[in-house]
Amino acid sequence: MEMQQFYYDNKIVKKFLYATMLWGVVGMLVGLILAFMFLFPNMTDGISWLSFGRLRPLHTNAVIFAFVGNAIFAGVYYSTQRLLKARMFSDFLSKINFWGWQLIIVGAAITLPLGYTTSKEYAELEWPFDIAIALIWVAFGTNLIGTMLKRRQRHLYVAIWFYIATFVTVAVLHIFNSLELPVSALKSYSVYAGVQDALVQWWYGHNAVAFFLTTPFLGLMYYFVPKAANRPVYSYRLSIVHFWSLIFIYIWAGPHHLLYTALPEWAQNLGVAFSVMLLMPSWGGMINGLLTLRGAWDKVRVDPVLKFMVVAITGYGMATFEGPMLSLKNVNAIAHFTDWIIAHVHVGALAWNGFLTFGMIYYLVPKLFNTKLHSLKLANFHFWIGTLGIILYALPMYVAGFTQASMWKQFNPEGSIKYGNFLETVTEIMPMYWMRAIGGTLYLVGMLVLVYNIIVTIRQGSVVKDELAEAAALQRVSKRRVAGEGWHTWLERKPIKLTIFATVAILIGGIIQIVPTIMVKSNIPTISSVEPYSPLELEGRDIYIREGCVGCHSQMVRPFRSEVERYGEYSKAGEYVYDHPFLWGSKRTGPDLHRIGQRYNDNWHFNHMYDPQAMNKKSIMPRYQWLIEDELDKSQTEAKMRAMVTLGVPYTEEDITNAQAAMLAQGTQIEKNLYSDPDFVEAYEASKKKGDADFVEMKNREIVALIAYLQRLGTDIKVDDIQQTTAKTN
Repeated sequence: MEMQQFYYDNKIVKKFLYATMLWGVVGMLVGLILAFMFLFPNMTDGISWLSFGRLRPLHTNAVIFAFVGNAIFAGVYYSTQRLLKARMFSDFLSKINFWGWQLIIVGAAITLPLGYTTSKEYAELEWPFDIAIALIWVAFGTNLIGTMLKRRQRHLYVAIWFYIATFVTVAVLHIFNSLELPVSALKSYSVYAGVQDALVQWWYGHNAVAFFLTTPFLGLMYYFVPKAANRPVYSYRLSIVHFWSLIFIYIWAGPHHLLYTALPEWAQNLGVAFSVMLLMPSWGGMINGLLTLRGAWDKVRVDPVLKFMVVAITGYGMATFEGPMLSLKNVNAIAHFTDWIIAHVHVGALAWNGFLTFGMIYYLVPKLFNTKLHSLKLANFHFWIGTLGIILYALPMYVAGFTQASMWKQFNPEGSIKYGNFLETVTEIMPMYWMRAIGGTLYLVGMLVLVYNIIVTIRQGSVVKDELAEAAALQRVSKRRVAGEGWHTWLERKPIKLTIFATVAILIGGIIQIVPTIMVKSNIPTISSVEPYSPLELEGRDIYIREGCVGCHSQMVRPFRSEVERYGEYSKAGEYVYDHPFLWGSKRTGPDLHRIGQRYNDNWHFNHMYDPQAMNKKSIMPRYQWLIEDELDKSQTEAKMRAMVTLGVPYTEEDITNAQAAMLAQGTQIEKNLYSDPDFVEAYEASKKKGDADFVEMKNREIVALIAYLQRLGTDIKVDDIQQTTAKTN
């Protein structure tokens, strides 16, 4: 048998590992800053690009796509070459993958703090970046599949199956969720509206967790845990069941993020059913991972690599038990919009993704640099301080979540809301926010210890060189199944067929859920009194999106007595037909805003944005004083309205032609309303007397547009008119 010599490309693995550590520190540091902003809301006072609403998407993107994303690429490039006994298909594509991904991350780090965002969870980057992500992802997939085609190992190991599913599913999710209509270089609107946008977003959002934070890490688990433990995978059959059932079921579960909302009931129930079923394959994978360590527990006690991996797999099991539980409607009614969800997400992120990444780094670096880890004591210290950090982060957030849900739903004996002031529920959980910040600090300290340990390890090792390997050339065999060959064994030597079957498995659920909601208009009944936003309200909505208000405020009153009593009539699907994108939110750090319109006068909104603590010293909302100072950019209003017309919003040509005049008239009325406050008049006149060259009349400032939008929210329908709602479709 002919033996062939070749070299594994270790340089690309090294680059991705460096990027993983760099962005890990950055992403976690931003997250820690955000945690402290709950305690000191004005710690970045006056700096718009360091405000909470703009930094939050930077944190999530940095941790998910920069830290975890680079870790995925590092692990995939290392393991794929060794599992397939081949160098990566193209060194050029590997470099494109690395440098393209880093440029996208840098672009995100610049544009998100500047307020360029779509507001869609885990998909906040604007349309040019969406195109770039698709191109880089295709480069990665081409490299992966090309390597399979030139492999020297006949059968594809289970880790490769998960890598294939990751590539095809993330591509599908990203493309369909990112369909948007550009208005300018860094502004676009989702092609979906309201309920449809919500369903597509959480089909993407849930499965971004599934196929970016889970399936590739399961592939890494199936490779690195057996390698580190020097043990075979516990069960080959279980790995087959795990893979196919997981990728088929996972794609259906997205609607469980939208229970008790305006989403059609059938879609909600479908999401619940498949979410419950998801427990079985998820725990099958956890069991397969943990039982792989049978006979290696003595090694686990002394090897920090295995310690990290054991806690990672355990964290995966906890998070994937909790997910199906949270999808049950009676549990979701308690947990949704609370800090319970924050705890749930971070158990998965910090334990499963973080700890598996740390274990992989500690395993790989000594091998890549032909040396020993500098300090096992430091690695063990990292393990324990990181574990303590997770506990101190997650447990207080669970307590905070239960506290919030309990206080939101309590009534006095006479039937009124017990805690009518939402701020009372925030004040009660401030000690838990302190503990969360301490836990996050410990976790970041562990990350810094890892960076130090790895830097010293690299310095004491030898220069990275491509690794020489030898394997026999792949011999031709029958394309058909041979006698005694199982169907899956046959499939494992057919990478293209395996890719096609995996694609079909993930498409079925998406098609059945999304197509009826988008194509069957009767699923979203219209309400005759609901009209498009005025030009000034449209601009105000874009400011609301820019400032990240959706990160703290929902716009979805659920049909619960407690919410109807607190906020007003529950939300209807037809109220959102002109919302591109939807802004239902997923967390209530502050109260729901869907019925905020006309509840307070314009002066209240002005003062609340200018200095929330002056209105209530216990408020944890930051000041947005730049909105009062900055001039509203009206140069794109007509272009925005024309884009909305393309998306089905019924603006007339006359509406667009008269947009500037309409904005001036509505702004002037709000300015007059503000003048009714003597304190406002005194401050405003004082600012005029300064004689600043850049002085802008109040009616042309951003705050006026935002007030116009807030005063519009929820006012299109009245309780008395609900019975008169039309059933006609869009």
